[in-house]
Formats: sequence, C-alpha cells, structure tokens
Amino acid sequence: MTWRFRNVLGEAMTHLKRADVLAATAVIQRSLGIRPAAKGRQAADTGSKAAAPDSSSTSAAHAADTMRRITLPPPDGSGRPAADEQAKTLKRAAGFTTRTYHSNAGSLSYKLYVPAQCPADDVALIVMLHGCTQEPDDFARGTGMNALADEFGFIVAYPHQPRTANPQGCWNWFDDRHQHRDAGEPLLLAGLAQDLAREFRIGGDRIFAAGLSAGGAMADVLASTYPDVFAAVGIHSGLPAGAAKTMLSALTAMKGVSARAPQSEGAKHPVVRKIIFHGDADKTVNVANGQKIFSRARSRRCNVVEVSADTTVNGRKVTRTSMDRPDGTSLADYWVVHGSGHAWTGGQQGGSFVETAGPDASREMVRFFLQR
Repeated sequence: MTWRFRNVLGEAMTHLKRADVLAATAVIQRSLGIRPAAKGRQAADTGSKAAAPDSSSTSAAHAADTMRRITLPPPDGSGRPAADEQAKTLKRAAGFTTRTYHSNAGSLSYKLYVPAQCPADDVALIVMLHGCTQEPDDFARGTGMNALADEFGFIVAYPHQPRTANPQGCWNWFDDRHQHRDAGEPLLLAGLAQDLAREFRIGGDRIFAAGLSAGGAMADVLASTYPDVFAAVGIHSGLPAGAAKTMLSALTAMKGVSARAPQSEGAKHPVVRKIIFHGDADKTVNVANGQKIFSRARSRRCNVVEVSADTTVNGRKVTRTSMDRPDGTSLADYWVVHGSGHAWTGGQQGGSFVETAGPDASREMVRFFLQR
C-alpha cells in the first residue's frame, strides 16, 4: 500500500469515527477519480469532488465498495488501472478544468488540460510553471501548449502560485526553504506530478516540467531535488538551481553573478535531461544564467557529442548547442536567441511575456521531451 493510500484511508477513518459516512465516502471516491451520479443530476466535473449519495445506507454501500477497491490491487497486478478503465478516466477528464491537489504538505490549485484524443497506453505529462505576475490561463495562452497537447496527445498541468505564497506570484526558487527534497514547493510540485501520474497511468519516463523565468528556475530546482520523478525539464529565461538563497542574492544572480555554486542533483539517480532557451537581450535575467545551466549539465556527462550551429528561425538568429549520446539521444539542448528579451519565444499573442518571433520554444520542448 502506497503512502498516498495510507493517507486516504487515514482521512476516511477519521470521518467514520465521527459517524460521517458521506465525507468518508467522498474522500475515498475522490482518490479513485470516481464521480457517481447524484439523484436527478450528474456530479460536477471538478476533478476533485464527488456528489453525495442519497441516503446513509447507500453511502455505507459506496464506502464499503470503494474501501475494498482502494485496498485491493487491480486485476492485472500492476498497481495501475486496467487499460479500458484508464481510457474511461482520460475521456471523463477531457477538457481544461480547475483542480486542487491536497497533501500533508499543503494544497495547490492548478489547471489541467486533457485532450479529447489521448492515448491510454503511453500518456505523457508536462507540468508548466508560470513566471512572476502570471497565472495558468495566461501561461497556457502564451505558450500554446494545449494545442500541442491536442496534436501529440499528452496532458498538461499548470500549477498556480498564489500571491499569499509570493507577493508577485513567483515560485520561490531563491528561498532555501524551497530548494530541497521533501520540503516546500518542490515537495508540492513533485507530489502533484506523482498524483497525476497515478491517476492517468503515466510512466516514470514520461513526466516532465517546464517554466518561464521564476518558473524556469523552479523547473531546474525540480531537476535537482526530484531527478527520480522528472525525466526532463525545459528552462526558459531561468536560473540554475541554488544560484541564490535570499531575495538579495537573487537580484545578484539575475544579473548573471551567482552568490554560490548551484546545488548538485541526487547522485543515486540519472542526471535529468534539459532543454534551455534564453534571449541574449534579456534585461531581467541575464543570459549568463542559461549558459551556467548548460555548463552544469555538461559537467555531469561523459562520452557525449557536442555540436553548435548558428541559424535563423522565424526572424531571429539563433545559436543552438546540443549535447548528445553517441546513439543520437539529446541530453541537453541550449538555444541562445539573439535579440530576444525576457519572453517565451515563438509564443502566441494573448499571453504575457511572449515574443512571437524566434524558435517555437513550446514545440521544441515537446520534441525534446517525447524523444525516445
């Protein structure tokens, strides 16, 4: 039994001790993604709440059934839902919905996009981390990632950083409390990714994260703290993990001068693959930070082939440096976009911090993530 199931059962038993069968049933059903129909109407499609049964006897029956289902392994013994059940889960979740992830470490609101046509046998997840002053809908519009999800058949989650956690809505990449495993925002974000992976039957090599600015910096923190969860990350206009420990040192790091050496990734796990974009005209986060992220990736690799080339993509000159295995698998991909500022390149109008010129960062990240 996983830690998540133990937590669910513990919460359910707390409600049962209070003779609140309805609440216990809802907890268990929510963990299973079940949405039973309420009398006269369908349960709300929130992804996190289930409609209550009509009577205490019906509730007791539901509680007994769902308690049995959560404690017993599925028929195939894999620990995951059967393929047909997974297909039903994907179909039921299709659309762009608002959800809340709950854990012992806290709660996190997020938007989830599930395309109408999504393969049940090889689903991928991309966790998209917005920049300061942004929010999920804005970030989704600017990056155009939902359209790519329709095209390639993957799921996208957009966690929302509330102003109560940071006055500007930034992920706290520069705060030591949010730079370590099993603590702070990395714990919440990794927990969300793992929760969605269980719900949608996503393999460990198909979980990715990407972000802009503070979101890009937090994506690199996730690569450092949870290399066993995230197979690859995309960092746009971000900073290397551990580049700052305080707000004051963050301002220095944003100018390209890190206050300290970046923290190391877990030695017991493979080094996370990274694709990096940075404009050399960025006045907010100096392009030197992108180079530091790539150099750090290079220092952890052996027996690689590095190739650099200059080209023009969608009206912008680009210097692209890739670091590949001999078999051609890309381990790190660094794009310097000349003349580009602090913005998501090749983005869509309607979103903030977007530049429509230059390489399509979203499409290139998807290509990088989904390669085998």
